[in-house]
Amino acid sequence: MQITKQCMLTGDTNTMEIHVTQDQLDAWKNGMLIQDAMPNLTAEHREFIMTGTTPEVWTRNFSESEE
Repeated sequence: MQITKQCMLTGDTNTMEIHVTQDQLDAWKNGMLIQDAMPNLTAEHREFIMTGTTPEVWTRNFSESEE
């Protein structure tokens, strides 16, 4: 399923192909923890569904820099 979200960090609109069902999305929207509703997804895909943040943006903003 193609999921389109606005990134909460950059404001950019991104689309990602994620193997998730409408039933899983509905379960999460109805209060189930996302890791329980979608155990088949990677943490990166779950983060995208929750916040619209892509793995690239996450790495750029939160990876530890070398000093």
